[in-house]
Amino acid sequence: MLTEAINRCQQRINQHLSSIFDAIPENEPRLKAAMRYGVLLGGKRVRPFLVYSVGEMLGLKAEQLDDCAAAIECIHAYSLIHDDLPAMDNDELRRGQPTVHVAFNEATAILAGDALQTLAFELISRNDSGFNASQQLQMVQVLAKASGYLGMCGGQALDLAATDHEIPLAELTRLHRLKTGALISCAVELAVIAADIADTEKRQLMIYADAIGLAFQVQDDILDIIGSTEELGKPQGSDTRANKSTYPRLLGLEGAKATAEKLLQEALSAIGNLPYNSRLIAEFARYIIERRV
Repeated sequence: MLTEAINRCQQRINQHLSSIFDAIPENEPRLKAAMRYGVLLGGKRVRPFLVYSVGEMLGLKAEQLDDCAAAIECIHAYSLIHDDLPAMDNDELRRGQPTVHVAFNEATAILAGDALQTLAFELISRNDSGFNASQQLQMVQVLAKASGYLGMCGGQALDLAATDHEIPLAELTRLHRLKTGALISCAVELAVIAADIADTEKRQLMIYADAIGLAFQVQDDILDIIGSTEELGKPQGSDTRANKSTYPRLLGLEGAKATAEKLLQEALSAIGNLPYNSRLIAEFARYIIERRV
C-alpha cells in the first residue's frame, strides 16, 4: 500500500512540475534548464508525499494539493542545489547524478536555486488556487518561516558552524529540527491549512510532523555509515569525512537507532486517536526509519 502510494505521488508531482516548467517562457534557456534539472533530478519526494497523504486523509483531492506539493519541492530542490555548492558541502554527486554546479556551472546553480525559491511562493499565491486569501497568507508565512532564518537556512548555518566541532545532543537536535525537520513539518502544515481542521487535530498532526522530521535526519545520519554510495546516490561517509556532528557520532550507531525508534513511537502516538484513517501516514513514519535510501 505505502510503496504504491509513494510511486503515485512521485509520478504525480513529477508530471505537475514538468507541466509548470513547460509553461515557463524560454527567456533564459540555460537557467530554466538548470532549474528543471535540479528539481526533476529524482528523489524520494518525501515532502510532496506528506502534502498529498495528509491532505487526502483530511478530505481534500490531489488536484487541490498539487501547487502546495510543487512549492515545497521547489524549496527543497533549491536547498540541495545550494548545499552542494563548493562554498557549502562541496558535493559533486546528488541522486547518482552530477550536482547542478557540476552539470552547469556555479553561477548558474546559485541562480537556479534562487529562482526555484521564488517560484515556490508564486505557486502557492496563484489566483486560481482554490483557497481563500487567509489560507494562502498562512501558507506563505509557514513556508517562508520553514525555509529561512528560523528554519532550514538557520539550521544550515548551525550545521556549518558545528563542522569540526563536537556539539551537545540538545544543540544537534535543535540544528536538525531546523535544517531538516522544519520543511518536513511545513509539508504537513500546508495540508492542514488547506483542509482547515480543528486546532486540537492540528496540534496532534504537528507533533507527528516534528517527530518524523527529526527521525528522518537521524536515519540519514545512520545511512551515511551503513549505506552504500549506490543506494544513497551520493558518496557514502561524506558526513564523516566532512567531520560533521551526527547522531551516531554522539550516541553511537545503536544509540542513534534507538533515538529513531523513540521518535517513531512519538509520531504514532500523536496520530493514534485522530478521527481519520491515519494508516498510510503511520506506515510512512515507519518507512522513515526503515528506509535504505
